[in-house]
Amino acid sequence: MKPAPFAYHRPATVEAALHLLAEHAGEAKPLAGGQSLIPTMNFRLSQPKVLIDLGDLDELRGIQAGRHGLHIGAMTTHAAVEASPVVADLAPLLAETMPFIAHPQIRNRGTIGGSLAHADPAAELPAVMLVLRAQFGLLSSRGHRKVKAADFYTGLFTTALEPQELLATIEIPKPEKRTGYAFAEIARRHGDYALVGVAGAVTLDRKGLCDGVRLALLSVGDGPVVCTGASQLMAGRAPTDDLIREAAEAVAAKDIDPPSDIHASAAYRRQLTRVLVARVIEQAAARAGGAAK
Repeated sequence: MKPAPFAYHRPATVEAALHLLAEHAGEAKPLAGGQSLIPTMNFRLSQPKVLIDLGDLDELRGIQAGRHGLHIGAMTTHAAVEASPVVADLAPLLAETMPFIAHPQIRNRGTIGGSLAHADPAAELPAVMLVLRAQFGLLSSRGHRKVKAADFYTGLFTTALEPQELLATIEIPKPEKRTGYAFAEIARRHGDYALVGVAGAVTLDRKGLCDGVRLALLSVGDGPVVCTGASQLMAGRAPTDDLIREAAEAVAAKDIDPPSDIHASAAYRRQLTRVLVARVIEQAAARAGGAAK
């Protein structure tokens, strides 16, 4: 199929892009990497009247280490994030997750901001950003505002972005002390959308007891799902095998309401959740213990 007719603009500056978004509010779509938007336009699931290509906006690209953590421009490609030693140092969970995103060809073109703004419930990056407590910088012709990842995702393919806004920056705090991170997912084939995915962080106190467990899941709801059951159950306790299994069961039984579709039943997704949550907590806790030494 072919997309519906649309007007095309390729602004040379962020200011010009914001002006176009304001001028065509509600009718325009920004084009970042295009790996999600173009297919949906070809199937006419998305029919913007105006397409604003951000490809020339180099000021929205780049990875920088700051005093408080990591700063990533929204137009930075997945491949650049994946290859960055700065990301590996300051956001090991993000670095670990990148190879799971689609295929190399997609990662070469797709952008981190495009993926986050698209808000696919099966996408890895929204869940990762929730665990990392990231903050997003949003730009419009009216100014700049920051939104926490926890407040950014509002429903199925929907975010806090207003029609005149661009996701411009991603800010990730420095890794916390005595904290380990891990990511795991199951897909029918590597590169396919995951049936279930889990991003997690475990913080241990000086005695080796759980001081915090953060988990976010993908492909089990209308968006990334933050799970609290494991954190409440494990607080102040040693991460033993039995406790980890109990926490994974709590997440699978109470924290999620997974869909059934042509790829997997809800019951199967719950079982995958049990397995992956246990795996992620175990690995993150082991890494936290190593970081504390």
